[in-house]
This record gives sequence, C-alpha cells and structure tokens, in this order.
Amino acid sequence: MDKLKKVLSGQDTEDRGGLAEVADTSSLSWNTRIKGFIACFVTGILFSMLGTLLLWVPRKGLYLFAVFYTFGNIASIGSTIFLMGPMKQLQRMVEPTRLVATIMVLLCFALTLCSAFWWHNKGLALIFCILQSLALTWYSLSFIPFARDAVKKCFSACLA
Repeated sequence: MDKLKKVLSGQDTEDRGGLAEVADTSSLSWNTRIKGFIACFVTGILFSMLGTLLLWVPRKGLYLFAVFYTFGNIASIGSTIFLMGPMKQLQRMVEPTRLVATIMVLLCFALTLCSAFWWHNKGLALIFCILQSLALTWYSLSFIPFARDAVKKCFSACLA
C-alpha cells in the first residue's frame, strides 16, 4: 500500500527537483487526498448524470447538458489531482504515451461547448459528447499498464 501511495503521489521518482520538494512541504495528508479524490470524482459523476437528465428539458436542455456533462468530466479528471498533485498530474498528461489522448479529451471538451453555445447544433453536441467519453476512456486506460494493448487486441479479435 505504501508503494501505491508513493506512485500516486509522485514520490516514487528518484530525480527530485526543488519544485517537487516545495510541493511536498505543502501537500495534504493521504486521508485528505483520498477524501478529496472521492468527493471530486463523485461530484463529476453526479454532474454528468444530471447533464444527461437535463438533456430532455425543452429549449435549454442542450446547453445544460453540454455544460453539466463537460464539467462533470472535467471534475472527474481533476479528482486525480488530489492523488498525484497538480504538477505531477500535468507532467503525466503531457507524457508521450498519453499526449494525443490528452489533446483529444481537451479538444472534445471545447468542441462540445462550442457546438452547444455557438453553433447551436444538437446532433453535433451529442457526437462530441460521445467522442468525449471515448477519448476520456482512452486517456484513463493509459494509466493502467497494458490496458490499451488489451483493448486493441480485443477489438482486433472481434473485427477479424
């Protein structure tokens, strides 16, 4: 369990800079981090579910859906900041193995909101929400060793 704490909080690396040491002096306790993670993640799930329910509200449903669904996903991603810390989270987001996934997730967030507020296109907003979910899933799989490879093999076996 201690190894898991070290990896998730970013303390597993041996090359520690001055910024990492400053972050450690002001970091939260492990219990507080877990509570923050759970609270933020549950809030994200609730926002996403609320957004899905608000989709059926006449006239303003699409806007509410896009906002709540996107903010729910942002809160879900943001919840990992409690486990790793903000700097480690940003460093991991731009690692070569997940850079494309990060860009796709952020792009889908922006395009979902643009399709709802500027383009007023419900179909496009729904497509971007689906793409948002797929991109977020692919991004999340990048944190599990060999998960992406397993998904690729599963899909190639199903399609072949």
